[in-house]
Amino acid sequence: MNLVLYVFRRLAISVPVLLVGTFLCFVMVANTGDPLGELRSKPGISASAIADTEHKLGLDQSVIARYFSWLGHFLTGDWGISIAQGNAFTPVQPKVMAAFKVTLELVLTASVLALVFGVLVGVLAAVKQYSIWDYLATTLAFLMFSMPIFCVAIVLKGYAIRANGWVRDLGLSDVLGDPWLRTTSPESLSATGVGDALAKYVGAFLLPTLSIMAITFAAYSRFQRASMLEVLGADFVRTARAKGVSNSRVIWRHAFRNALIPVMTLFSVNFGATVTGAIITETVFNWHGMGTLLVEAVNKNDPQVLMGWLVVIAASVVIANLVADLLYGILDPRIRVG
Repeated sequence: MNLVLYVFRRLAISVPVLLVGTFLCFVMVANTGDPLGELRSKPGISASAIADTEHKLGLDQSVIARYFSWLGHFLTGDWGISIAQGNAFTPVQPKVMAAFKVTLELVLTASVLALVFGVLVGVLAAVKQYSIWDYLATTLAFLMFSMPIFCVAIVLKGYAIRANGWVRDLGLSDVLGDPWLRTTSPESLSATGVGDALAKYVGAFLLPTLSIMAITFAAYSRFQRASMLEVLGADFVRTARAKGVSNSRVIWRHAFRNALIPVMTLFSVNFGATVTGAIITETVFNWHGMGTLLVEAVNKNDPQVLMGWLVVIAASVVIANLVADLLYGILDPRIRVG
């Protein structure tokens, strides 16, 4: 099937999924509390003022009518207004997209690095099965599995102070910055050059990235090890070795690409879990991303922000799965999309 047609078909299938998902989420969000609770609690507020605000926001309509009204505005680029995020009646779209940009940078960095290192460790463990490297990789993976992501984040945040002290003692503060390892959101960083920008952004991203990488790295390494062992025992690998093909060529040319296909499936499925880990990590490191935005929207019962958050995350997961499907054909030309 033509690649373009396949992409359009997948996107068309995703549309009803997103519609049903947004409707269910809208119903749940609409019944979780009173968006005007803070307004009602203000002393001296009149009933007419509350009624006018309800009418302005469409809260005096049924849930179904409100959903289709929200959907129509959303599809035309109007994501609604935030009524409980500190500044009343501020647009939702700039707020959500600014937070999404921060989270996307973190999630993509952590996901790609975890995939690369996890795959390499998994291949090494499979090729050196039952060796010291295999046992070390297994121990490390199960250690990462057993540690909740918030625990990893808190431990790394505690070590940041000690590491920054080492940077000062070594006289590297002028090069790396003081402090180097930061536990605050990176969007306010300013740099004077390429080297300064690189040092500051590495210092800002290092700890949150390692926190998210911990669990995903463990999953990729174990999955890659199991997949690689299965492929190394396949008939075509034994045939290649019988023909005198070198061991390195068998591993990287024949076995590796085939063993990577199941890992790509895990990568796409694991994307949503990575975003969940980012929510926790951002809260620990005070990042102003989707995690912080979600917590604030839930605490302040801001339905429009919650819906914008849900749609952006759902669309990201759909795109991640589509990209993974397209990569199958690159890894193994025998696989045809469609």
